[in-house]
Amino acid sequence: MVSKPIRVVVTGGTFDKAYDAIKGELTFKESHLPEILEQVRVTVPVTIEFNQLIDSLQMQDGNRHSVLVACERATEDRILITHGTDTMAETARLIGPARLAKTIVITGAMVPFQVQGSDALFNFGAAFSAVQLLPYGVYVAMNGRIFDWEKVRKDKSAGIFEEA
Repeated sequence: MVSKPIRVVVTGGTFDKAYDAIKGELTFKESHLPEILEQVRVTVPVTIEFNQLIDSLQMQDGNRHSVLVACERATEDRILITHGTDTMAETARLIGPARLAKTIVITGAMVPFQVQGSDALFNFGAAFSAVQLLPYGVYVAMNGRIFDWEKVRKDKSAGIFEEA
């Protein structure tokens, strides 16, 4: 079986945060995606597109539209988006109605990749597999589950994603 190429669109979120010891806070320096792809030994052709590096709480309609445009312009029909968990369902609801002839999977992390106990690698791996196996559509991959873009929400009190 020949693997179709995958485009990974990076938007930031907790997934890509790093601890800044001088500021004493989590911040952005650069995406961890190149390191992650090397660490997990991906052999599928991947193109990384650095769309933005922001916390999803700061993501506005213009930022979401930028992600939609990246999906529309991508030559690949398999797209994985790394995104902050607080507003990834909103981004999915913007992209879903476009009905692109592509499989688009959005994922993120509750704990930054560089922090012990992070869920980033697990969520990324689940999303990476899902984007290769699912039919065209928009999905969210979190907590070991795949959700349709129209039926997902984050339970902020429990820190999990569930069917809406």
